[in-house]
Order: sequence, then structure tokens, then C-alpha cells
Amino acid sequence: MALITYLTTIRFAAGAIAELGEDLTALGLERPLIVTDTGIIGAGLLDRLRAAAPELADTPVFYGTPSNPTERAARAALAMYRDAACDGLVALGGGSPIDLAKAVALGATHDGPLADYAAIEGGMDKITDAVAPVIAIPTTAGTGAEVGRAALITLADGRKLALISSHLIPRRAVCDPQLTLGLPPWLTAATGFDAITHCIETFLSPRFNPPADAIALDGLKRGWAHIDAAVAEGAPIEARSEMMMAALQGGLTFQKGLGAVHALSHPLGAYEHLKLHHGALNAVLLPHVLRFNAPWIGERLAPLARAIGLAHADGLADAVASKVTSLGLPTSLAAMGVPDTIVDDVAAAAVRDHSNATNPRPLKVPDYTVILRDAGTA
Repeated sequence: MALITYLTTIRFAAGAIAELGEDLTALGLERPLIVTDTGIIGAGLLDRLRAAAPELADTPVFYGTPSNPTERAARAALAMYRDAACDGLVALGGGSPIDLAKAVALGATHDGPLADYAAIEGGMDKITDAVAPVIAIPTTAGTGAEVGRAALITLADGRKLALISSHLIPRRAVCDPQLTLGLPPWLTAATGFDAITHCIETFLSPRFNPPADAIALDGLKRGWAHIDAAVAEGAPIEARSEMMMAALQGGLTFQKGLGAVHALSHPLGAYEHLKLHHGALNAVLLPHVLRFNAPWIGERLAPLARAIGLAHADGLADAVASKVTSLGLPTSLAAMGVPDTIVDDVAAAAVRDHSNATNPRPLKVPDYTVILRDAGTA
């Protein structure tokens, strides 16, 4: 069993879920709210969680997490948290349940609407260490939310904004690749590309953080080398483990900030009626953002190219596009149902998104419009 302490405490191993009871005890949690979704319950993972930690047999469960978490869902979960006199949270699922649990942990100890704590509204300094404790148990290998300091929430006013604070990092992360074995190939590919995008974008961020750069490159190397095997039917646990580590490493590098891919995928994900998968959006956008940023990141491309086995850095964007195609992911926004009518609004929102500030090339609304058009809206 690998026990890692870096930003938080992480259990990483096949079968790590069996040690969950130790984490509950360490945090003093006696009645946590379990935050998950209907897909996780249907896959039998809630039953596995309770079998591993019998002390959770009678704890309340909120399973109404939407695919892109909302303030409305956070308020509903918070009401359950308070009614049941909970003392913390256990998030079981992909990035959505984990982000929702973070929002509930914030709301349980901080008054006012979530917008007050959004990064772009100056809310980072308002978040204190009073945040309720969260144990994050990822069942996908992609978001890195189990070690991330942000929660992406679609607010009541329709904006998808980030709540960002070191106090939102889950107190414990239990990373058990066995929990991802039943993930369908398409979802494995989409979440896996989210991890790959995190590693690339954080490495390209202009912020100075050599340790994070090293982690990002290693995560990219692992993710690129193993995503094909992980997506295949009957994927071996080794490939699943490598993808979960790549996702973890992507999350560990969030301190550097992301870039234009996420500045666009965040507002696109706020359109609830489109139900756009975050990882698939990143897969579509990444090659176009790499090409657009290329004049500003020349010397940074070579390490990325080496990490994926390329001899020439100028082939990185094409290699990414080819990988997206080979994995069966959508190759255009039109293929995902994104209409041309929202391009202007998305471009305007991207400039305001917190990830825009760490894109290596300064971008304005017309630049984002070009990227969106290149990515092929319907």
C-alpha cells in the first residue's frame, strides 16, 4: 500500500478502499454524508464502499449529483447534511461528486451564496480552514479532483465558476484503480484525455514551478503510454493504475493553473441542456489550442513531445488530434452538438474564466472565437 503525503494524504493501490476505515478514524468522522450519483449506485460501487467500511452502512447518501455539478444540487445536498447532523463528507465518483462534495463542505461552514466564494469574484481569501472535511474516492481516472483545490460549480445565475482554495483540497484521497475496472471504454477515453490535458496545460502555464513541471511531464508520459490499453475491453489493472496515477499527477499540478482549453470547456459545460462531457470537450479543443499557442510556447513543446515519444516538437498538436481520433472521441464541437449561436457568449465567458490568466499566450474574445470556429461548431 502506497501512502503519499503531498498537498494531502493519498492512499494509492489496488484494494486501497479496504483501508477507508482508517481514514474515517483519522479525521474523526462518525456520520459523514456520502455524495455520489445514480450511475455509481447502479454499478454497485456504493455497496463496495459500505462493504469496505461497515461503519458507513447507515450514513445518509446524496445521489442527485448532475453530470456538471450545480449550486442547486449543492444546496439540496447541504440540506441533507444539516438534517442528518453530518460531520464531514465522503465523495464517491468522478469529478462531479467530488466537486459537489467540496461545495457542500464549504456551504456547511461558510454563509452566503457560493458566488461569494468564486475565484473571479475575489472569494479565495474568504474561504477558511473551517471547511468540513472531505474524503475523496475517485471512480474515474481523469479529473484529479481528489487532490485539487478547486470545485467547478454551475451557479444559480448560469455561470460555471471555480471555488478555489487550499482548504478545499480533500483531507484524504483513496485512489483504488480497481474501482475503475467497470468504466465503459468511451468514458475511460474521455476521462483519460482530461488527465492528459491537465498535464499538458499545467506544464505550459507561465507560472514558475519546476516540481509541478516534472510531475506534469511524468503524468503525461504515463497517460499517453497507457490510455489505449485502458480503453480496450478487459483492460488490465496495470493500465488502469497508470491512468489513475496520471490523473492524480495532473491534479497535483493544478497549482500552476490551466489554460485556454479549460477557459473554454468551463463555460461550455455550463449549458445544462447540452450535457457536454468535460473530458471530451478538452479532447476536441486541445489540438486547436496547442496550434494557436504555438508561437508563444516554442521551447516548451520539446519536453512534451519527448514525453509522448515524438522526435519533433512541431508534431505535437497533430499527434494529439490523431490520438483523439484513434480513441473514438469526438473530433469537433459540432459532433458534440455545440451550436454556432453560442460562440460569442462562450468566447466572452472564456476571457473571464480563471484559467485564462495562465494561458501562455494572452487571449482576448476574438482569439477564443477563432479557436471555437477552428474546433468546428454546428
